[in-house]
Amino acid sequence: MPSSRELFLESVTELSSIYPKQEAESLVFWLFEHFFNFRRMEVLQDKSIKDDPASYLEALQKVKQEVPIQYILGKAPFYGREFKVSPDVLIPRNETEELVHLILKENRIPAPKILDIGTGSGCIPITLALEIKEAKVYGLDVSHEALKIAMENALLLEATVDFHQADILSADIPYPDLDILVSNPPYVRELEKAQMHKNVLDHEPHLALFVSNQDPLIFYRTIAEKGLKALKSEGKLYFEINEAFGQETKGMMEGLGYQKVNIYKDLNGKDRIVYGFTP
Repeated sequence: MPSSRELFLESVTELSSIYPKQEAESLVFWLFEHFFNFRRMEVLQDKSIKDDPASYLEALQKVKQEVPIQYILGKAPFYGREFKVSPDVLIPRNETEELVHLILKENRIPAPKILDIGTGSGCIPITLALEIKEAKVYGLDVSHEALKIAMENALLLEATVDFHQADILSADIPYPDLDILVSNPPYVRELEKAQMHKNVLDHEPHLALFVSNQDPLIFYRTIAEKGLKALKSEGKLYFEINEAFGQETKGMMEGLGYQKVNIYKDLNGKDRIVYGFTP
């Protein structure tokens, strides 16, 4: 049985042909924590490995094949919690944490009624339900498989969220008098596929990622139009957006009558969130 330090260095060397060294080290540390319950310090101290490394080595090969580590381990962190994930849902992103944080920071109304459209793993509505104790929270998605994951996450994290299956492009919003409507819908244009990393393109669900080049704002426009009926007066609509369409999304919302529409830049300085009030 190799020592932890030996196995760590061998694994990093194996992954360094595909990933930058720092990323390879981070991935291996993540695997060590999951399979051996070893923290960084225990690797540095060269603690001996008592568990059979077969499962670890199998996972390492999947990482080498550029399967996202979150799918291999079946979990991903989001806003200080761990969410179950599978290839049926997108892996929660840091930018979406910023979206949730902005909603929490800006909204202090008691017992708000909130709907997330395109809920995926449920990370947005579940986090909002747990952070705003009196909130009534809903999640909607077209994918039955995604909703199964979202419901499992709500159960595991003890969050009360009502989930509903519907295609927002053809169905009305089934919840009236909303205070907040939020969505991180598909926004990557087909023409942007060439710029995407292989581990996203080959493994994450295309249904949740891509829109046509001809109408990249189809989900935003549809949700904004239907949001005018579902939101209360002075209710708020929040979108996570494609950085290339900040001004277009803002203009579309203003054209529909939304007030005080703002573009919010993420930590990388990219247009990432557009939000505004209903009249």
